[in-house]
Amino acid sequence: MHECNKFVGCKRYDQSKIRHPMKQLLGGLLLFCAGCHSAPADIAKNIIPPADMAVIAPAAANKDNIRFASLKIPPAGVILGKKQIPVLCYHQIRDWRPTDSKVSRTYIVPPSAFALQIRMLADSGYHSISPDQLYAYLLTGAALPSKPIMLTFDDTDLDQYTIAYPEMKKYGFKGVFFIMTVSLGRPHYMTREQVRHLSDEGHVIGSHTWDHHNVKKFAGNDWVTQVEKPTRQLEAITGKSIRYFAYPYGLWNEAAIPELKKRGFLAAFQLNEKLDQTDPLYSLRRIIVPGTWNGATLNNWIHRDF
Repeated sequence: MHECNKFVGCKRYDQSKIRHPMKQLLGGLLLFCAGCHSAPADIAKNIIPPADMAVIAPAAANKDNIRFASLKIPPAGVILGKKQIPVLCYHQIRDWRPTDSKVSRTYIVPPSAFALQIRMLADSGYHSISPDQLYAYLLTGAALPSKPIMLTFDDTDLDQYTIAYPEMKKYGFKGVFFIMTVSLGRPHYMTREQVRHLSDEGHVIGSHTWDHHNVKKFAGNDWVTQVEKPTRQLEAITGKSIRYFAYPYGLWNEAAIPELKKRGFLAAFQLNEKLDQTDPLYSLRRIIVPGTWNGATLNNWIHRDF
């Protein structure tokens, strides 16, 4: 497992302030097993959380919350025994730049490649599903459409709204956008209005911490600052409850699970590690889709990995 800084070469932040967190390279396309490729939390260490974060009221309880709260969670073995549904993970959707490293090009997906991948999914008969549908399937065996797949996007990048969203719309696909709230309204990132628009259009908004801090390193009041307050902020923006979480870098530990449960999350997404054998709902797998894959390659990996 390693961390990779998505901002290296992108010139979004002063390079002198960025630690390069790459610890090891597993090689080739095994990179999709790596942690979420986003800027480490220390790029925002000098940014003070907005004061109003502490007073944002959580969204009012809705019928879905009541419905899901009434579902009985089966034994872990039942969930682990179900066929896993493919969940894809995207970050930046943009053309490669001369300054992008070989590593970067595995998770920066050019718009033309993204278009081919999405078209392949549509032509192959895949149907996008929401986390709520996946949750109901895992708990109750609720029916899913044929060839279900989940499309997820991390870190609030603006190109997810300007490129990925309209491309998915061509085929009626819906996505799940895990928002890092420190970035809202900053250059190259989505605004609150754009996040709200995605939600209003039927896409799902999930929580991805305040500034992408590694959950395994949480200490002190981090669960409030990094998860609780940002999640309330997203609820205020969308007017909907936020029920799903994606671990920054894909890194998680058992200690995180009761904290997420305590804050009302129904499930959490990692990357390509083994599911937790006790609480599999809080370690659901995703694969990062490299920018080097065409539609056929993606299709082959979906069949191989799920």
